[in-house]
Amino acid sequence: MGIRLDKEARAGLTLIAPPFIFAILLLAVPLTAILMLSFFSQSYLTLDTTLTLDNYRTALTEPLYRLLMLRSLAISGCVTLATVILAFPIAYFVSFHVAPSKKSLWIFLITIPFWTSYLIRVFLWKVILGYNGVLNSSLQGLGIIDEPLTFILYNANAVVITLAHAFAPFAILPIFVALERIDRPLLEASRDLGEGTVGTFLRVTLPLAMPGVVAAALIVFIPTIGDYVTPQLVGGPSGLMIANWIQTLFLGQNNAPMGATTAVLAMLIVGVIALVFVFLNRRFLRVRR
Repeated sequence: MGIRLDKEARAGLTLIAPPFIFAILLLAVPLTAILMLSFFSQSYLTLDTTLTLDNYRTALTEPLYRLLMLRSLAISGCVTLATVILAFPIAYFVSFHVAPSKKSLWIFLITIPFWTSYLIRVFLWKVILGYNGVLNSSLQGLGIIDEPLTFILYNANAVVITLAHAFAPFAILPIFVALERIDRPLLEASRDLGEGTVGTFLRVTLPLAMPGVVAAALIVFIPTIGDYVTPQLVGGPSGLMIANWIQTLFLGQNNAPMGATTAVLAMLIVGVIALVFVFLNRRFLRVRR
């Protein structure tokens, strides 16, 4: 017995069919291919399609994989924390202290970094943080330091600084949207009931803005853990992340199955962390209510 659809349902399916097929072809199919590839093995140019779990055993027991994964989680966590902490005051200022007629201008200014290439911004940070770069030259010129600082480039610190700057707009915008949705009379009611500015912020503004904060954290955390350009250019040996090792496995060592295994494990770990984060946020909001 066939399913008969009315005219409105057929029109809806017609509208969603192209993007659905597009998503299947460009997302589901490649992910499925990577998952299948992770169960194969390869010796130079010979791909053995016999299903095996040896790649996963190696990835879970080899210290190098744990080191790179933990380093990637630590760097991405620091980038997320720094970005959200710096983005919240900016979003708060634009939402609560900028005239409504000028808010669009401020949002426009916030998005200006997107006008330049991502690679150009990374190279600019190399110029700023370099041994004889802008920062060291300025500090030496002011007499604050006697010799250039060496801990701000080609290490994890440089990766955190560069990624925090690159992803700042991604954190500002969702927090700003969440703050804009807060009913201002709620803040006035809180102050009328005796709460001060700090108390109103902690008990009313921040809980109501948490969906935007969570969205900002996920938007920053998920892509930064898979970034390989920034660690490659400014990270040095101590700033390389799991994505750099995946690239090496695919292109340098010609071991696509091992690279696919590493990618699958990284996706699973990031997915679990993201779900736990969302779950804890929902419990926090439920308790606050």
